[in-house]
Amino acid sequence: MTAINSDIRDPGLAATGRERIEWAWQEMPVLQELMHRFSESRPLQGMRMSGCLHITTETANLARTLKSAGADLVLCASNPLSTQDDVAAALVEEFGIPVYAIRGESTELYYQHINAALDHQPVITMDDGADLVSTIHKSRRELIPTMRGGTEETTTGVIRLRAMAQQGALEFPILAVNDAMTKHLFDNRYGTGQSALDGVIRATNILLAGKTFVVVGYGWCGRGIAMRAKGHGAHVVITEVDPLRALEASMDGYRVMPLREAARIANFIITATGDKHVVDQSHLEVMNDGCVLANSGHFNVEINIPALEAMSVSHHRPRPSVDEYTLADGRRLRLLAEGRLVNLAAAEGHPSAVMDMSFANQVLCAVYLAGRQEKLENTVHRVPLNIDQQVARLKLTAMQLEIDSLTEEQAHYLASWQEGT
Repeated sequence: MTAINSDIRDPGLAATGRERIEWAWQEMPVLQELMHRFSESRPLQGMRMSGCLHITTETANLARTLKSAGADLVLCASNPLSTQDDVAAALVEEFGIPVYAIRGESTELYYQHINAALDHQPVITMDDGADLVSTIHKSRRELIPTMRGGTEETTTGVIRLRAMAQQGALEFPILAVNDAMTKHLFDNRYGTGQSALDGVIRATNILLAGKTFVVVGYGWCGRGIAMRAKGHGAHVVITEVDPLRALEASMDGYRVMPLREAARIANFIITATGDKHVVDQSHLEVMNDGCVLANSGHFNVEINIPALEAMSVSHHRPRPSVDEYTLADGRRLRLLAEGRLVNLAAAEGHPSAVMDMSFANQVLCAVYLAGRQEKLENTVHRVPLNIDQQVARLKLTAMQLEIDSLTEEQAHYLASWQEGT
C-alpha cells in the first residue's frame, strides 16, 4: 500500500484493530446495506471530507462506508482520550484512510491534528463537538468559499453551532444529525445509558445497588443514564434547570432536587448537560467522602476541575481512570477519566448496534449535501424526515421486524377534515 500521511501511535497495532472493527461490523447491518448500495453508485465520488470524530471501531465502519461511496476522507480525533490506537492503525494500514489521532495526545497536538485534517481542504465536514467548524471560522477561513456544508453528531456541538447561527457567525450550512429521531432517541438514550454506566463500572468496580446516583441533566442522555442506573439498583436523583424535564423526571419515578442538596447525599454524580461548571465549587464543598464524579458530556468543562484542584491538598491515581483528590478536611473526591466523557475515556463508547443508526444518518446526510444543486441557508438544519424514516425502516428490516401500512381509506381520513362525530 502507498504510504499515507497520518499521525498514529503504532502501525503494528493494525491487525488487532481490524479484528475489532470486523467484530463491530457484524452489529451494523444498516451501514452494511448502505455500503452495498453506494459502492456501485458512488454518490460521494471525489468529495473531499474531513471528520473530527471519536476514533473507535464504530467510526471505522462509518469511514469504510464513506470511502466505499467514493469519499476522499481524512479523520482526526474529537477528544484526546477517546482514540482507540489499534483502530487508528487499522484505518491507516488496512483501509488506506488517513488518520491523525493518538490516545492521550496533548491539547496542542489535538489542534495540530485538526489542522492537518483541514489541510485536506474538505468541502464537507463531519464533526463530533464542532471543533472542525469552529476552527475553520476562527483560523482557516480560506476553506469557507468551497464548503458545501457539514454534519454535527453531538448535543454539545449543536448547541455551539446554533449559537454561531443566532449570532450570524455561521458561514456554511450544518445538518444536526444529533437531532434526528433515529439518533437522539436511541444513540443518546440507549447508547449513552449503557456506555456511561459501563465506563463508571469499569473505572471504579464499585457496586451501584443501594447507592445514591445523581444525574445532572434529564435530556435524552440523562434519561438513558438514569434508566440504566435504576436498573442496577441505585437510588436515582435528577437535578435540572428546565421545569418540563424536571416534571418529567418526577413522573418517571425519580427524586428531583437542586444539585446543592443532591451533592450532600450522593455517592455518584454524573453530568449530562453540555454546559460549563454545572458541578461547581459550592457543590464540591458539601460532597460526601468518596463521592465519584463523572462526565458524559462532550467537553471536560461540566465539572469545575480547576476548583477541585485548588481545593485539594493532594491527589493520586489509585486506578487507571480514577484521580482521587484529598481535600483539606480529609474528604476524598474521585474524578473519573479526567472529567472527559466517561463512556469513551474509561470504556469503549456506545454499542455498535446503536451507532449503526447514527452513522447511517451521517452517510445519508453527506450524500444529501453532496447531491444538492443549490446550497442550503447558512444555519443549522434538521435532518430531512425522509432520511430519518429511511434509517428507521432499514433498521427494522435488519431486525426482521414488520410494521403495518395505512390503508387508502385511513390515509384519506388523516388528510381530510370533513368527517366528525
